[in-house]
Amino acid sequence: MPHTPPWVPAARAQRARPIPRGEELTLHLHPALAARGCGLALLAALAALAPPASASPDATPAPATAVTVTLCSDVTVHFQPDSAAKYLQPGMAVEDRGRVVRFTADLPRFDTPHTIAAIVTVKPVPKGEREMFDRWDRAGNVRVARAGEPDVEIVRFMTAYGGRTEHTVDVTPLSPLLAGRCTFRLFVDTWVSPGYRVDVALRYRPVPQYDNATWVRPVFYTDSYDRVGMPAGAEVTVDVPAGSKRVVLQYTSTGHCTDGIDADEFISKANVIAVDGVVVARFHPWRDDCRQFRDRNPYTSHWADGTWSSDYSRSGWCPGTEVLPREFDLTDHLTPGRHRLRFEVEDVRPKDDKGNYGYWRISAHLVGWDSVPALWRND
Repeated sequence: MPHTPPWVPAARAQRARPIPRGEELTLHLHPALAARGCGLALLAALAALAPPASASPDATPAPATAVTVTLCSDVTVHFQPDSAAKYLQPGMAVEDRGRVVRFTADLPRFDTPHTIAAIVTVKPVPKGEREMFDRWDRAGNVRVARAGEPDVEIVRFMTAYGGRTEHTVDVTPLSPLLAGRCTFRLFVDTWVSPGYRVDVALRYRPVPQYDNATWVRPVFYTDSYDRVGMPAGAEVTVDVPAGSKRVVLQYTSTGHCTDGIDADEFISKANVIAVDGVVVARFHPWRDDCRQFRDRNPYTSHWADGTWSSDYSRSGWCPGTEVLPREFDLTDHLTPGRHRLRFEVEDVRPKDDKGNYGYWRISAHLVGWDSVPALWRND
């Protein structure tokens, strides 16, 4: 019997067996194979499953069933300055002393309507039967790295107090970006080793009708917007492609502090967005529903007044949850051509005499359509 490579699904090896509609197919793309360009096998497998249709040379029709592409599995994120690569898997690289893992994957490129969901599983590494190496709430994300441009954050999550969490996030607006060869960065703000083991996958699902975006533009990314580094805010220049009919800003912002007791984590501040000097949005990121996620936080502290650490309201986030971007329709402001976008967080807590201060994690990107999507039509 001929050998079938492990990344080619059984459905490809057994062409005679029809795939029932609705059955989900999972494709595991090993990092070492991705590093050698074996993503072509993934595209070939998808093409074999797709119904016959004419397509552009660099795209294939969406398959008749959902396809899940595993980007990484059980990747260890940790902090160890003298041995950052200690847990490194083949075909991957580390940055920031182990807290960032970088890898490349070849993703399918479809020319028919489809949705994409990012699935992220975060598992704190056990130290014993009743202890974790890192039992604290930490910020983390998965982002697409682009040479010479800001990273595009596709999922932001907050680890739980010692609990395993699973996050499924709709990232369909980023479909023009999540196609072809992509380089990813997986980050967790841990300070121990080992810290977390993380799985990341993308699930592509065909749909009868959907207006997928035409383009995505990186705009801004920082994990430390503070009063010292950006006292007057941050301004960037963006170019909106000709022919754009709808332009949306996806903006994600969460407030934090270095001592975990004050602003800007527990006292939110105004986030202000301006286009060409005109303020288009002003709001306070805030979550007051954290109590409902207490079961995800088995190591949360219980205080004398009866409160639990994981229950406290915070600036745009809760322990153990994902953080979804806010969307701003800026079509009237971002007409085709060059524009200035400005981001500012007002009254960020300055550094005190103990060296503690407030800071924000902010990411922003533009999504555009060359025809008005159905979501905004009035017909």
